[in-house]
Amino acid sequence: MIFAYLALGFAVLALGLHLASAVLTMLRYRKPSPRNLPADAPLITLLRPVCGLDNHDEETLGSTFHLSYPNLEIIFCAAREEDPAVALLQKLIAQHPQVNARVMVGEDRITANPKLNNLEKGWQAARGDFVAMTDSNLLLPTDYIEQLLAAFRPDTGLVTSPPIGVRGEGMAAALECAFLNGFQGRWQLAADSVGLGYAQGKTLMWRRDVLERAGGLVSLGRDLAEDVASTKRVRDQGLKVRLTRQAFTQPIGPRNFGAVWARQLRWARVRRDGFVGLFAAEILLGPFVPLAALVPLFGWATLPTALPFLGLWYGAELAMMRFAGWPSKREDITAMVLRDLLLAPLWLQTWRSRGFEWRGSAMAPGVVSEVKV
Repeated sequence: MIFAYLALGFAVLALGLHLASAVLTMLRYRKPSPRNLPADAPLITLLRPVCGLDNHDEETLGSTFHLSYPNLEIIFCAAREEDPAVALLQKLIAQHPQVNARVMVGEDRITANPKLNNLEKGWQAARGDFVAMTDSNLLLPTDYIEQLLAAFRPDTGLVTSPPIGVRGEGMAAALECAFLNGFQGRWQLAADSVGLGYAQGKTLMWRRDVLERAGGLVSLGRDLAEDVASTKRVRDQGLKVRLTRQAFTQPIGPRNFGAVWARQLRWARVRRDGFVGLFAAEILLGPFVPLAALVPLFGWATLPTALPFLGLWYGAELAMMRFAGWPSKREDITAMVLRDLLLAPLWLQTWRSRGFEWRGSAMAPGVVSEVKV
């Protein structure tokens, strides 16, 4: 009988945490308070690394030139002159001569992480006391910088935000949005709401002095991904990672299932390597493991409980997505269920190996940062 109570308690706890995370996320999407700039707006440096061109890059990179912040320098970073993104950026810069933007080309092999190697030259050239590193496929609202600055507090070392997938084309793209939005984005926003913010590499806005004390960009090469390393470097200094009140969007476009699986497996391995205890608990985040725990104890009697349980579970997530304005059409609901069915296979596959390949570079845990010469 004690096992029956434990299984039932586990299911109730899982549902309670799921509902709480949905409510916490919805609260962030209430009408925000007006953001007022300080009288002397500090100089901000925005670094955007590029590597090749994706479907929406002209739109997302173009959004950089419509930011409203008045004291901003923009540095685009490319590893090679022949990268097709360089020609696009040169065209955008020529179309917006009033914007303080430039392209820097070259690669400093300071780590095993090619993104950090690409950014190093921009970091060294940056003049701002705050430096935002923003991926090329993120669509920036005009008040992007203002939203980042609004999240800083005296105890903040870094402000970040997860991406919210929008404009997916097809079921595979809807599945990617389901992972990005109702799973990863929801939990990250909810964690920040209770003071447990952690970094996500799409947006990393540093207080420059904090990262310099940690050892600069090279210090972010000690983990599989710079977002895990960023969280650790900030917490090591007794500071907090905070999130913007609301997340920024990433146009997804078409996807195929193989690419979605590979991307989720890569991110899962990053989480496992960086915070193994928290990753171990991810198996409990979907609805099907708590329900499966009831079956050996209650047998067919579980079925009448399962239907309202799943209805409440997915109803809460759907309400959250619609309140926040995230994709919530019929295929998005189907993708939510498919995502949760894949959580256990993804979790199991993640434990089989730790490294991965990213943009042609082998990434493995424990790789010592290279020394710049």
